[in-house]
Amino acid sequence: MIDKPPALINLQSKIEAHTAVVGVVGLGYVGLPFAVEKAKVGYQVLGIEQNPRRAEQVNLAQNYITDVNDDDLKKVVISGKLQAVVGFNRVSEMDVIVICVPTPLTKNLTPNLSYIENVTQAIAQHLKPGQLVTLESTTYPGTTDEVMKPLLEQTSGLKQGEDFFVAHSPERVDPGNQRYTTKNTSKVVGASDPYSLEVATLFYKQTIEHVVPVSSAKTAELVKVFENTFRAVNIALVNELALLCDRMELNVWEVLDAANTKPFGIMPFYPGPGVGGHCIPLDPHYLEWKAKEFNFETRFIALAGEINRRMPEFVREKAWRVLNRLGIAPAKAKVLVVGAAYKKNLADWRESPATIVISYLWADGVDVVYHDPYVPEIEVAGETFRSIELTDDVLRAVDLVIINTDHSQIDYLNLIAKAKAVLDTRGVTRTLNCDKEKVTLL
Repeated sequence: MIDKPPALINLQSKIEAHTAVVGVVGLGYVGLPFAVEKAKVGYQVLGIEQNPRRAEQVNLAQNYITDVNDDDLKKVVISGKLQAVVGFNRVSEMDVIVICVPTPLTKNLTPNLSYIENVTQAIAQHLKPGQLVTLESTTYPGTTDEVMKPLLEQTSGLKQGEDFFVAHSPERVDPGNQRYTTKNTSKVVGASDPYSLEVATLFYKQTIEHVVPVSSAKTAELVKVFENTFRAVNIALVNELALLCDRMELNVWEVLDAANTKPFGIMPFYPGPGVGGHCIPLDPHYLEWKAKEFNFETRFIALAGEINRRMPEFVREKAWRVLNRLGIAPAKAKVLVVGAAYKKNLADWRESPATIVISYLWADGVDVVYHDPYVPEIEVAGETFRSIELTDDVLRAVDLVIINTDHSQIDYLNLIAKAKAVLDTRGVTRTLNCDKEKVTLL
């Protein structure tokens, strides 16, 4: 029987006793909820957040993430279990380092791993024996083994699987989901050596109800991009159906509502003005890019991306039709966009289709304004737009209201009653007892 490395035994003991110091790099919508969960069970957590304002907010227990409970954050900060710093000089104090940084795309839809590479290099300069590094950022299969491992080993002079340990465990955060949280969402963990997998699985089991070990880091990476690709493809399917129903003069919402009554063999997906957030518009293209290394074309991914990127332009076309029906030229119209966030009841407007819709209308000469109770201002085409109050006078003054995000707190009945015309891209009005003559569904 092969003896386990002493570094592994020591680390496992600390993890089980909850005396390990946990570092979380990136205190955003993934990192902060994770950090709070670890601190709640007694781990000493150090967050590395390179945005000084965010680091200050954490240390003042000022919550900026919807999925984090205000009281939970206050308790772990006041107790000293959670602290944020802006640099990497305390990495040597950490036993476990969890990386939760963005993985954007370039303008050409190719992976931009600069955040992962820079963070990994910074960690490597302070790496010591007995540490576990896990990557939670969504990325293409091979990033952990082919990008992170060489940087860590070459800079530190240490060896993975003997001196230190590396794993990939992709985040599965669904912002705004009240049912599934960091704790009760099953967690996939993969690593390229058995000791890394063993210790990473042990670490995640301390605060997550169900952990799913897989055979490699590459497998874990592919699991996550497939999950998001599955959603992107199915959203594209219903978006394409919406485009077809528009040509056929059929109500796509009626078709989908009826189809979804089938108790088997179907899953509800709905059309919209496009896809937003960090995951769906970006992550499938990581897999598309990686597949080309194997001379393989992922045609579903490419087609889904094309269809979903087409939707903001379709919203613009339908807005034109409504305005033309009212006898108003787009260049002389005033339009109110309701909702700038990519998803209901969130303040997150990353990659939101609202910004594209607004940019199209702005380029057409439309006097466009927006309202969002969660998003006070946005940057579109080099211009700063600020949310206006949703008053009856505003609703009466505009020529068209476009419902882009179906926030729950909007009084849609009053909106329809006061507005001249409404373009509903989310289907939120379809079940309301309202003046349907005013409403155009996507």
